[in-house]
This record gives sequence, C-alpha cells and structure tokens, in this order.
Amino acid sequence: MRELMFEGHGPRSPALDRAGAALRLRVRGPYRGFSGYDHHTRALVRALARHGVALEIEHLDGWGRWLPDGERDPWLERLAGRAVEPEVALHFTMPHQVRFDPGLRHANYTMFEADRVPGHWVEIGRRTDRVIVPTRAAFAAWVDSGVPAERVRIAPLGVDADRFTPAAPPLPFPLPDGGRVAERKHRFLNIGELRPRKNQLALLRAWLRGTRPDDDAVLIMKLGVFQPRAITQFQQDLEAMLRRCGLRFEDAAPVLFLPDVLPEAAMPSLYTAATHYISMSCGEGWDLPMMEAGAAGLQLIAPRHSAYVDYLDEGIAHFIPAAVRPAVFEGSMAAEDRVFFEGMNWWVPDEAEAERIIRAVIAGTRTPTRSARPVFRERFTWAHAARRLAELLIELRDG
Repeated sequence: MRELMFEGHGPRSPALDRAGAALRLRVRGPYRGFSGYDHHTRALVRALARHGVALEIEHLDGWGRWLPDGERDPWLERLAGRAVEPEVALHFTMPHQVRFDPGLRHANYTMFEADRVPGHWVEIGRRTDRVIVPTRAAFAAWVDSGVPAERVRIAPLGVDADRFTPAAPPLPFPLPDGGRVAERKHRFLNIGELRPRKNQLALLRAWLRGTRPDDDAVLIMKLGVFQPRAITQFQQDLEAMLRRCGLRFEDAAPVLFLPDVLPEAAMPSLYTAATHYISMSCGEGWDLPMMEAGAAGLQLIAPRHSAYVDYLDEGIAHFIPAAVRPAVFEGSMAAEDRVFFEGMNWWVPDEAEAERIIRAVIAGTRTPTRSARPVFRERFTWAHAARRLAELLIELRDG
C-alpha cells in the first residue's frame, strides 16, 4: 500500500493552486448517472475546481441510468455550458471512447479488471498522451499489454469521508420473517452491478454453505440493475446454481435482496445498516462501495487482488485468498463481460476460505480488524486524489 501514498502530496498547496489556476481542462465522461465512472467523474471535477482549474464538461451517455432531475448537481450542469479554451482534454472513459480533439493534449483516466487490456485498446493507449489509472494492477495490465510505461501514470481514487460516516442513521429494513435487519448482530453488505465479474453467485454459495438458519446474521445484497433483463437473468442463474449445488435458502441465515435504486442521500445510511462489507469480485478498478463502507466504519472482507491490495492491508481488512485464472462466465448474464474479458485472466476468490471467514465472524472466533476510516481520511480523500491528478495534468501540459 505504501507505494500509493504519494508522500508529500497533501490535499492543498499554494503552489499547486497557482499552477492549477492556469490549467484549462475539457472534461469528457459520464457524470449524470449512478455508475462508478459517474461518481468519480463528479467527485474529481469538484475537487479539481477547488484547485482553481478552469473546466468545461461534456457528458458521455450510455453508462446506465441517470440520476433523477432533483439529484443532479446544477453546478456541473453549468459547467456543460462553459468554454474555457482548454489545453488538455481529460477523458473519464473507456479507451475506445476517447475522442482526439485537434490541438489538445489528451489524458484518459481509465481502468480495467484483468491482467491484460483488450487488444484494440493498446493502439489507442499508444496514441493517448497519458493513460492514468488508479492502481498498480491496472498499471501492470496496460504496460504488460504493450503500452509504453512512460505514457502510463497512477493516480488513486478517493472517498468522501465526511459524507460516509459511522454517524449516519441506519436504514430500517424488514426481514422476510417479519423481523428487522437491525436486530441481527452480524449484518453483511454487498453492493454490485449484476454481472459475472462481481461474482454474486459465489458469494451466495459461501453464505449458504457457511451459515445456519439460527445464526444471528443477515446478508444484504444491493443489486445494481442497469439492464432491464438483468433481474430475470439473475433469478434464472440463481435457481440453476441452487439446483446444481443442492443448496437452499431455508438452510442458511437470511438474505435480503435490494434491487431497487436508492436515492443518493440514502447511501450513507445503507452502509450503517450493516456491520461488515464483503466482496467476492474477480477484479476491481477501485470499488468505491468498499471505500465508502470503510469510511462508514464497517469491517471489510475483500479478495486479496487488484485494487484492494492498494488501499487495504491485513490491519484493516480480512483478506480472502485469490488465484489468477482464465475468466469464466457463470450463468446467463455473461454478454457484457464477454465483450471485454473473453480470453483474459482475472482473480478468482477462494470460496471455501470466504465461507470460513463468514463462519468465524458469526461464531466470534475471528479477531476484528482496526477501522479503515482513519487510513482513508489520512490518505485517500477526494482532495488527495485531485491533487495527484492535477499534478499529472500540469506535467502533461508543460511537458
């Protein structure tokens, strides 16, 4: 984790603010919706503006559902109508979505969740003045795929630790048996878009095998649904998995599925409804929900791979071992992942070890970790993230 601390790069500096004030950016990417890219585009644009960077912004559609009108930031919408005579174009996009505007230097802030990047991205990366990625794993994927290392830089993402806090009042959720989630001692949360890479079926297998009906525990699964057919596909995949593995929900602690979209204002209270956050993902560019859960004071359970090893360590997380293996697409929801991950390797968490960790947490035989919140507040705020990104963009402009 130390390699990503960027020692000496604190949140503000007068010298950087002066340099930032002279920087004029055209930002292009999604910012009106629910996706992770939308979230980090919004957060970084706001933080860059605090350094005095002059900004104009263009929304990139096609990333999923938009926020309701009342939840969109009017300040960002005003940026969409500005013209700042930009020097640098900053793209928060996948590489094939970069638009090379004449006369500008181009930086693509992007990521990928496998040990290589798709072949058609490599030539785009070679044309792009800077490919900026959040983690060492993403850096290695680009360079190992053939993009020159001198074109690739690391700039971690962050978390809003003032918004996601242990003080947020928890959301009240009923259980199917008439009880309340809050009455359960051990409340595990997982948030993720329904897709094979997020590995929800493996998490459910570990839960159903690792828990019993009388356990004082519950698993809350907040399902991201960006395609209308995803819920039906997930239900079909789940039923097939239960038959194949001989598993039943009746034989385990309860699972609460939340497929509905929650207002952005409710998200801090979703985290404080839980005690633990767990991921069984096969690869992450960053995983904002894991960061938000840590800022909210939850115990963290994460696979030991990709982004997680850059901002977590054994002092603040329970790690699940993971092995590099060819991407396998379990179930019918594979189409979106196949486009990018077919023939790639990603990181497969050890389901048996995840089961043991869940069991040990519920049994009280696993020692809790320290809170991740102080670490995130000290090193991984959006102010830190914007500072590093601004330095890289000024370097690009002046290089």
